[in-house]
Formats: sequence, structure tokens, C-alpha cells
Amino acid sequence: MATVLVIDDEDLVLSLLQRGLRAAGHEVFTANNGLDGIGMARRHSPDVVVLDINMPGVDGFEVCRRLREDPRLSDIPLLFLTKRGEVEERVRGLEAGADDYLPKPFDITELQARVGALLRRVRTTDREDPRTHLQVGELTLDRANRVARVRDRTVELTPVEYDLLDHLLAHAGEVFSSDLLLQQVWGYSPGTGDTSLVRWHIRNLREKIEDDPSQPRYIRTVSRHGYTIAEEI
Repeated sequence: MATVLVIDDEDLVLSLLQRGLRAAGHEVFTANNGLDGIGMARRHSPDVVVLDINMPGVDGFEVCRRLREDPRLSDIPLLFLTKRGEVEERVRGLEAGADDYLPKPFDITELQARVGALLRRVRTTDREDPRTHLQVGELTLDRANRVARVRDRTVELTPVEYDLLDHLLAHAGEVFSSDLLLQQVWGYSPGTGDTSLVRWHIRNLREKIEDDPSQPRYIRTVSRHGYTIAEEI
């Protein structure tokens, strides 16, 4: 049984999410404000956090930032609930460290599927790949410590950014469509998930590892096919 923490200031939404996630077999904790949510996370160390962005006082962005700064909680998968059509909210949420987002209003079965996918996602190196270090050009990945470096500079990555970069580096030279990355990195079933999620995380990764994100050396776009990291740079 997985534990899920839901943080939302609307009691009706909390009740709906609690029932839906319990029906999927999860143990659910709830908080109706950001500060209580942070406290609940520290007490229970949940497997997944479902977090509304728009809350009075400590909003979802701040909750996410504090969870990512806590070494005990920094790797917990986090799903933001956003307003439909609010692209800026989604971008800020992903930049803050969210793994995924789900626009309101949503179908409870979609929420169950998203949470299930986050739970399936493995936050360790590929079990079939024994390499402890990956390198292409001046980009290196220390898999034992989950640390990325460009030259001598350590790159601060969110958990899902690290997993995405690890997957691309471990399969350097291969091209992955957004749908395939949603399956292999996020754990979504084929044809589910939002491909824009991949696009925004690729953009954020380029901002962090590329000297010129507009002309990337490492993460390259292959027109109409997807993304790749070349084997040699």
C-alpha cells in the first residue's frame, strides 16, 4: 500500500481526492493549507504528494520548494494540480521541482493513473545497466550519488530531470519520442500522459546543462522523431 499526501485548500476537492485514491488502494493523508502540508510530509514521508498550486498563504510553489530542499523528502514524486489553460503555472511548477501536473477539473481515473505512474517510476539507475558513471563530452553523470556535472560545475537537477537525463545518456545515440519517454521515464501506459510535459522538462534541462540552450550540443531534437544525446560530442 502506498501513502499519498494531498494538499488543497478546498474541502470538497480534498474529499474527492481522498475517496478516489483510497479506492485505488492507497493510504491517504490530507492537509488544507501549505504549512500543514509541509508538516504532514515531514511526519509521514509519503510516497507521492498531490499538491494544489493556488492556496492562500504558503502556496504550492513554496511547498514544493521546501520539500525539495529537505534531504529526507527531496525525491518524493510530486504532482501539481493547476488551472486549465494556465501554461505559466505549469512551467513554474515544473521549474520548482514538480514531476507532473494535472489541470482542474479532472477525471478521478486520470488522477489515479497519474499517481500510479509516479509510483512505478524507479528513482535508481537502470537495473540492467551496471555503469556507475555516464559521460558524453564534458557532461558526466555520477549515478551512485545522482550528481550531474558539466566540466567542473555541478548541475542542480530535480528528481525527474535527473531521471530523464540519465535515461538519455544511458541510451546515447538512440532517438526517443515524447510518448516513449513518458512510458520509459514517467511510467505512463502507451498513449497516456501529456507530451508537453516532456517538452518543458527538456527545455529546463537545456537551460541547466547547455552553454547556449537555443543551440544545444547535448540534448538534440530530431525533427518529427524526438530527442537524443549523441554518443560523441
